[in-house]
Amino acid sequence: MKTFIIVAFAAVLGALGSALVFLMKDKGQGTRTLNALRLRVGLSITLLLLIWFSWYMGWISPRSY
Repeated sequence: MKTFIIVAFAAVLGALGSALVFLMKDKGQGTRTLNALRLRVGLSITLLLLIWFSWYMGWISPRSY
């Protein structure tokens, strides 16, 4: 589960980075930036729900130091 969360977080950061690249290349004329940001929001919401569900099911737990 930990590996999946790390990969999903990397995908969120990748979508954010691609949105930045599209913003610089398209100069605001295309829709690629909007699509990349939509993908990032969708991935972020999915990751948040997955973490919440995993915690609820007891698959993951917070650490106390």
